Amino acid sequence: MSTKEVKAALKSAREAIKNKEFKEALKHCKAVLKLEKENYNAWVFIGLAASELEQPDQAQTAYKKALELEPEQLLAWQGLANLYEKTDQWDFKAELPDVYQKLVELYARWAPIMRKAFLRTLPRSTKRTLDLTISLLFSWFIWLFKCFFLFLFFYLALSGQKQYFCVCRDALQLPQAEAKMKEACKSMLSLYPSKSYPLEVLCLHHLKTDVQTEEAGSCFSQLLEMSPNNGLAHVGMGTKLLQEGKYLEAIRSLAQGLKQTGSTTGWCSLAQAQLKLHRYSDSALSCSQGKILFSALLESYNQANCYFIKYAFNFSFQIPGAENDTVLKAFKGRAYLNKGQAEQALQVMIPCGPIGRCPGENSLSCCSFLQAAAQGPDVGESYFLLGKLYWDMGEESRRDRSKAHTHLLKAAKLDPNLGCVYRHLGHYYRQVVQDASRARGCYKKAFELDASDEESGAALVDLSMEQGDMDTALAVLQAVIDDSTPGSAKWAWMRRGLYHLKVGQQPQAIADLQSALRADPEDWVCWECLGEAYLNRRSFTAALKAFGKAHALQPSSIYSVYQTASIKQTLGKFQEAAAEYRQITAREDYVPALKGLGECLLSLAKGLLEDYRDGSAIDLIQQAIKSHFRAVELRPDLSCLWKLLGDACTTVSAVSPNRARVLMPGPLAGLEPSSQNHLLNQAQTLKVGERCYGRALKLMPEAPSLWYDLGLNYHRQASLPCLADGDNSSQPLLLEKAQQCVKKAIMMDSGNYSYWNALGVIAMSKGLENFALAQHSFIKSIFFFTFSPLSHEAFKVAQSLEPLYVNCWIGQVLESHTYQPSTSLFHDGFSLPPQTEGVKGYAFWVCSTLLDKSNRDSELYRYNIVQMNAVSAAQTALSKYTERIQTDPDALIMLGFLNEHLQLKTQALQAYQSSSGQWEEAVRVYSSTPLQELQDLAGLALAHCRAGHIPESINAYERALAIASSEKEKAYILTALALLQHRLGGLDSAKTLLFKCSMLKEPIPESLLCLCALGLDHGDATLAAAALTELLKQGTATGGAVEQRCLLTCALLALQGNYSGVQREASRAVHSNPGNPSLWALLSRLVPQYCPKKANVSMHAHTCVHRHTRVHRALLYSGVNQLAGGRHSGEDRHRNALKTMQRAVLLYDPAAWASLMAACHTENAARFLSQNATRTEGLEPTLMAVVSEKGEPRRPLWFSRPLAQALEAWVLQQALAGLTLGGRLDEAEALCAQVLSVSPEHPAIVLSLRRVQCQRLLLAGAGTVLPDAVLEQLSSSVMVNPTNLGAWHWLAELYRSQGLLIQAVMAYRQSLQLASQLCLPSAQIASLLGLALLALGPCMAGVHGNEWNELVLEATSEALKLASSSMALLLQALLQFATKMGARETRRQLERLAYPPCPGEQAGSVVQVARWYLLKHLHAKNDQELMDTLLEHAKGSGDQRLLTLYSHLTSSSS
Repeated sequence: MSTKEVKAALKSAREAIKNKEFKEALKHCKAVLKLEKENYNAWVFIGLAASELEQPDQAQTAYKKALELEPEQLLAWQGLANLYEKTDQWDFKAELPDVYQKLVELYARWAPIMRKAFLRTLPRSTKRTLDLTISLLFSWFIWLFKCFFLFLFFYLALSGQKQYFCVCRDALQLPQAEAKMKEACKSMLSLYPSKSYPLEVLCLHHLKTDVQTEEAGSCFSQLLEMSPNNGLAHVGMGTKLLQEGKYLEAIRSLAQGLKQTGSTTGWCSLAQAQLKLHRYSDSALSCSQGKILFSALLESYNQANCYFIKYAFNFSFQIPGAENDTVLKAFKGRAYLNKGQAEQALQVMIPCGPIGRCPGENSLSCCSFLQAAAQGPDVGESYFLLGKLYWDMGEESRRDRSKAHTHLLKAAKLDPNLGCVYRHLGHYYRQVVQDASRARGCYKKAFELDASDEESGAALVDLSMEQGDMDTALAVLQAVIDDSTPGSAKWAWMRRGLYHLKVGQQPQAIADLQSALRADPEDWVCWECLGEAYLNRRSFTAALKAFGKAHALQPSSIYSVYQTASIKQTLGKFQEAAAEYRQITAREDYVPALKGLGECLLSLAKGLLEDYRDGSAIDLIQQAIKSHFRAVELRPDLSCLWKLLGDACTTVSAVSPNRARVLMPGPLAGLEPSSQNHLLNQAQTLKVGERCYGRALKLMPEAPSLWYDLGLNYHRQASLPCLADGDNSSQPLLLEKAQQCVKKAIMMDSGNYSYWNALGVIAMSKGLENFALAQHSFIKSIFFFTFSPLSHEAFKVAQSLEPLYVNCWIGQVLESHTYQPSTSLFHDGFSLPPQTEGVKGYAFWVCSTLLDKSNRDSELYRYNIVQMNAVSAAQTALSKYTERIQTDPDALIMLGFLNEHLQLKTQALQAYQSSSGQWEEAVRVYSSTPLQELQDLAGLALAHCRAGHIPESINAYERALAIASSEKEKAYILTALALLQHRLGGLDSAKTLLFKCSMLKEPIPESLLCLCALGLDHGDATLAAAALTELLKQGTATGGAVEQRCLLTCALLALQGNYSGVQREASRAVHSNPGNPSLWALLSRLVPQYCPKKANVSMHAHTCVHRHTRVHRALLYSGVNQLAGGRHSGEDRHRNALKTMQRAVLLYDPAAWASLMAACHTENAARFLSQNATRTEGLEPTLMAVVSEKGEPRRPLWFSRPLAQALEAWVLQQALAGLTLGGRLDEAEALCAQVLSVSPEHPAIVLSLRRVQCQRLLLAGAGTVLPDAVLEQLSSSVMVNPTNLGAWHWLAELYRSQGLLIQAVMAYRQSLQLASQLCLPSAQIASLLGLALLALGPCMAGVHGNEWNELVLEATSEALKLASSSMALLLQALLQFATKMGARETRRQLERLAYPPCPGEQAGSVVQVARWYLLKHLHAKNDQELMDTLLEHAKGSGDQRLLTLYSHLTSSSS
C-alpha cells in the first residue's frame, strides 16, 4: 500500500471506532500494520478498540507498543490511563499513578506551545475560530485539571498519605474553583465509588459553608456508611447535632471524630456543646486544644483552679477591647472571687452589674443575685446561685421551701443542662425532705449531665446501695471506671472496692482499692480499707504494711493501730501486739484494745507457764486481769469479757500455791475497800474465776464452751489442798458441779473431743471415781479426735497466702506426723514442751541409768544418754518441775544428783538441802521401825545429825559400827563419828577415831582427808603432812579428788611458810591436768595471795577459767590478779583492774562489787601518788550500800554468815580508807558514827573513828605533838583489834611521826608476827619493808650506833628470803650510800637498780630513786663519763627529775 492507502485505512479505522464498530477498526489497523509495523496511530487505535472489546491485555500491549514508538506523544498515554481507570486489576492500578505523573509532565511541556499558538492566531482569528480555540483550550484545561487531581487522589490514596486535604483546601480557596472541585469530586466518586476521599473533600467543604443543608447531611451519612471510623464524618455529624440542640450526641460524635482529625471547627463545636452542658473544664480544654481564645475564659468563674484563673487572666488581656467589654470584666471579677480576692472582684464587677457572690457578704450577694435574675429572667444560673446562697446560709433557710428549693427548681426549669442544680436538689431531698428516691433521681440526673461531678456520683451510688439497688450502683461505678484514666476516679474505685469487701470478694476489693490509692496515695482511709481487705484474705504481712502506712499518714487513728495489734496477735507476736494495744489504752479506754491487751498478756503468761517461769507468769496474769476488768467496767454486757476474766483467774491453777498470789481489784474480788487491790491466794482467785464464768453464762447461757470452762474451774478448785472457804469437805460437791457443767457442754456440742476428755478426767477424780463413765468418755474422745484429710490442703493454701504465718507450718508438720508416725518416739517426746507428769519418770530413768556403771560402754547408753544429751535434758526438766512443785523430795534428790554429775556443786548442794527439811519426821519414821539393817541405822544417825541431835547421832553410828560387816563400812562409820566428835569439841577423840580408821586394812581416802584437814585447821603441820603423805599413797586421784589433794598440799605449804612452793604446787597440778577448770580457778586465787609479783604472769590462768567455768568467776579472778599486780589505768587504759571489775559486777556477784570498790581505791591511790587531780570521789558509800544489798539475796550456799560479816567489815574499812584518802574526814566520821549507833561496841569501827579523829588533829597543825593520853587511847584501840594488820601499820607510822621510833619498831614487829600467824606473805613483806624504812631514817640522818644499820639489814634480808623485792634491794643500797657513799659497792648496788634488766621496762619509783642517789655518788666521784651514760638512760625513760637534779648539782659545784 502507498501512503494514501495507509491514511485511508486509518481514517476508516477512526470512523469505525466512532461508530463503535471496534472489530472492523481492528481489521483496518491490522492492514495498516502489514504495511507499516511502526505506525503509532494504528497501535493507538488497536489499543482503543481492544479496550472497548474488553480485551485489556491486548489493549495494554498495543498502548505500550505505541509508547515505545512515540514516548512523548499524549494520545497513547491518555488511552493507557483510560484503560487503567476502567479496568479493575491490581497491576493496572499500581501502574496508574506513574501514567498520571507522565501525563502531567507532558501537559506541562505542551502548555507554552499552546499559549504561543493561541496568541499567534488571535489577531487574525474570526469569531468562530476564536470560539473553537477557546473551547479547545478549555477542554484541554479541564482534562489537565482532572488528570492533575486524579493523579493526586490516586497517588496519595495508593501511598496511604493524607496530603490531599491540603491540596483540596488550597484549591477551594481559588476563585471559581468551588464548583469545579465539587464537580471533580463527584466525577471521582462516580468513577471510584468505594473511595472515601472525594466524600471527605465534600464534607470539608460543607463544614466550612453550611452543615444544615440536606446535601451536607447526606454527604456526612454516606461517608459514615462507607467509613464508620472516619473522623471528618463524625465531626460533621456532631456539628450538625450541635446546631439541632442535641448536645450529648454532638459531644460523643465530635469527641470520636476529633480523635481521628484535628479540626479547629470540630474543637470549636465541641467546646460550644460542652459549654451548653456546663462542662466548663472540658470546654476550656477543648478551646485550648483548638487554639480558641475567648472560650477559655469560661472556665475561670466556675473553677477555683489557679491554673485556669491564670489562664483566663492571660487571655483576657490578649483580646482587643477587653477593658471595655462587660462580659470579659464579669469573667475577670469571677476569677478574682474564686481566688478569694473579694475587694478586687467588687471593684471590677460592680460597674458591670450583679455577677457573683462575695464571701462573707450574704445580704450583698443576695441583692446582687436578685438583681441579676431580674435583668436576665431566662438565665438559670442566676437562680441557681441564689438558691445555693440560701442553702449555704444555714439550716433555717434550707428548710424554707420558698428560698433554696424554689430557686433551684426554677434554675432547673430554665437550664435543664445545669448539673449542679440537680446536685443541690438532691441534697435538699436527702437532708431536708429525707426522700431518698427523689434525691437519688436528682443525683442521677446531675451525674448524667456531668460525669466529672464526683459528689453527685458518690451520692447516687451510696443511695443506691442503701436502697439495695446494687446493680445500678455497680453499673454507675463500672461506667466511671471504664471512662477513667489511670490515677483518677478514686471515689468510684474505693466504693466498688468496699462493695467487693462487703460481699467477700477480697481479690477484687484489693485490686480496686489499689487503683484508688494510685489516684490519692495519701488517703489514710483508703489505706485502712486496703488493710481490711488484706486481712480478710488472711494476707497478714500485706495488711500490716497497709495499716502501718495508714497510721503514718494519720497518727491519731486508733483503728489502724488496733488492727496492727490484732494481726500481730493472730501471728503469735504477743509481745509486740501488747505494746501496740498499750499505745491505744494510754490514749483512751477502747474496749477492743483492752480485750486484745488482756488476751496477749494471758497468752504470754501461758507461754511462760509452759516454760515453768511461774513468777513472771503471775505478773502477766495480774496485768491481764487489770486490763479485762477495765473493759468490763465499760461494757459489762459483753459475755466474752467475763469469759476472759474467768480464763485469767483459772490459769493460776497451774502455779504452785505458795506462788499463786494475785492482786485483784476490790470490786472484782468482792472485798472492801473497793478502791484498793487485794492480794488473793490461789483458791480465792479460782473462786473469782467461778463468779466471772457465772456472769458470762447469764449473758450467753447457750454457749457450750462457757459451761466447759466453768466445769474445769470447779475441777481446779477441787484439786487444791486447801479450798477458799477452808472446808475440804466441800470437795465432792465441787467435783459434782464440775461433772454437771461438762455434761451440759456435751449436751450442747457432743462432737467436741475436749469435752469428753474433760468429763473422763473429772469422773476419775478422787471423790467421784466413776470409772465406767470415765472409760466411756475417753472412748468418745478418741472417736471424735480425728483429722480431716483436707487439712493438708488447707495448711498448704495458708502457706501460699501468708508464708510468714508460723502456725500453718506447724499445723502441716503435726498433720504429717499424724498420718506418717515417727520412728523415734523418744525424739518426738523430747522435742515437745516438758510435761509435769512425765518429768519425774524421765529423770528417774536417767538417774537409774547413770547409777548402773556396768552399761557405760553399751550402745544404749551412748545413744540415750550421751548422744541425746539426756543428763542436761533431765536436769533442765527437773529444775522447772521443782520450781513449781517444791514439796517433792524425790525430785529434789534426783535434781541434786544430776547437778552433781554435771559438776554444778553449788546447785547440787542447794537441791540436797531443799530436799532435807523434815528431819524430825525422818527420825520419827526411822524410830517407828525395827532398826536391824546397817542402812537403817546410818539413815537414823544422819537424820539425828541434820536435826541437831549430835549425841543421838553418835549413838546410832556406834550401833551401826557394831553390825558393820566390812572394813570399808567400818571406815566410813568411824570417819562420821570423828566428824561428830570434832563438832562437839572432842579434838583428841576425833584424832583417835581417824587414826583408828587409818589403821584398818582398807583405809578410805575420806578419813585421810579429814585427818589432814583437822591438822591444818589446828595448825598441826606434822599431823597434816603425815595424813597427806598417806593420802598420796592411795594412788592417782581422779575427778574432784585432784582439786582436794592440790588444795590440801598448798594449805600445808602455806602453813609451813613455803609460799613460793604454794604457787609451784598449784602450777604443777594445772600442768598435769590442763583440762580441769577447778585447778585453774585455784591457781588464780592462790597467786595474788601468796605470789603477787607473779600476778601478771598468772593472767593466762583466768583465760582458761573463762574457757572452762562461769564467766563472772573468771572475770573476778582476773580482776583480783590485776589488783595484786598493780594494773591501773595509768599503766593500761584498756586492760586494768577497774575495767575488769566493771564487767564482773554486771553479773551481780557480791564479791565482784567489793573488788570493784578495791579497784576504785587503787585508781585513786595511783592518781594521788602521781599527783593527778582527777580522782573519783563519792563512790565509797554508794558501793558499800550496793555490796550490802547485792550480797544478801545473791549469797551462795558456801558463803556463810561469818564470811558475809567479814566482807561487810572489809567494805566498811575500804570506804573509810577512801574517804580519808580523799580528805573527806567529816563524811568518814559521820559514817563511823552511823555504824556505831547500830553496833556501839564494834571494835573495828571504834578504831576507825579514832584514826579519823587523829588524822583531823594532825591536819589541824603541822608538827602537832599528840598527848600521851591520846597515844595511849589509840594504842588501846589497836590492841582491841589484834588481827588488824593495817591498824598496826598505821600505829607504827603514827609513832614514827611523833618521833617514838622504839614504839614504832615494836608495832611493826607486832604486825610481822600477826602476818606470820595468818600465813600472809605479802603482809609479812610489807611489815619488814616498813620496819627497814623506819630504821633507814636514822641511818640517813647520820645517827651514831649500829643497831639501826643492823635492823635495816635484818629486815631486808628476811624480806628477800620471802620473795624477790626491788624495794628491799633499794633500802640496802641506800644504807650502803649512807654509810659508805664513795665505796665501789655502793655504785654496784645502785647501778643494779638504776639500769633495769629489760630494756623496755618503764622507770618506776625504785629505779628513779636509785638513779637519784647514783647521780649523787658519781658527781661526788666526778665521773663524767658514767654520769653521761646515766643521763642518756634518764632521757630515754623520761626521767625529768634526774635531769633537774643534775642541773642543780652542776650549778652548785660551779
